[in-house]
Amino acid sequence: MKILGVIPARGGSKGVPRKNIKELNGKPLIQYTSDVALESELIDTLVLSSDDNEIIEVAKKIGIDVPFVRPNDLAQDKSPTFPVIIHALEYYKSIGVEFDAVCLLQVTSPFRSVDFLNKAIKKFIDQDTDSLVSVQEVPHEYNPHWVFKPNDNEELKLVTGEKEIISRRQNLPKTYHRDGSIYITKTSVLLNQNSLYGNKIAYIESPKEWYVNIDTMKDWDQAVELGLKLKL
Repeated sequence: MKILGVIPARGGSKGVPRKNIKELNGKPLIQYTSDVALESELIDTLVLSSDDNEIIEVAKKIGIDVPFVRPNDLAQDKSPTFPVIIHALEYYKSIGVEFDAVCLLQVTSPFRSVDFLNKAIKKFIDQDTDSLVSVQEVPHEYNPHWVFKPNDNEELKLVTGEKEIISRRQNLPKTYHRDGSIYITKTSVLLNQNSLYGNKIAYIESPKEWYVNIDTMKDWDQAVELGLKLKL
């Protein structure tokens, strides 16, 4: 299976200014993601999608291919990621190169090993699923079977629609949330279903001890401490 790795990194960043190329323990944040992706033998081509010249120059120096500049209309604060992926696929199609799947790797989740990335890709291939996402288990206190929403009468109802509350933590089913580290999707699903997920979504649980998602300076400080602890 031929896989395109896409690292999205636009120039605008409000929570942590210039975070994509801000140095985290001695190297630009983007390099944590690119080093792992470039080492993986299962990603055929790795590309950066950015609108920012400085980010592009840094990316080139650390070995990431940057064959195009992302259009400004795909690099706004509220620009979704999906059209950014489609834009990358369309570029490669225009030069006669097509891929079976896309692996989206977000810079804001910097800590992942090449073994974990390869394991995710292999599971995606072996399971023959529409997509695969990396996840973290939801803590029991936030499990949807214990989460309520008010109705029009200001009465609390379980968000699951169940009438009986599961009383024991041990009886709660496991639930997961996307952790932002890895998304893999078949190209046919992206193009024909206009979806990052499709109908069949596989998952892989990321190591809890590696998890951080950088959006604020508090997250950045956490990443600094975690990176030192993991010696990455």
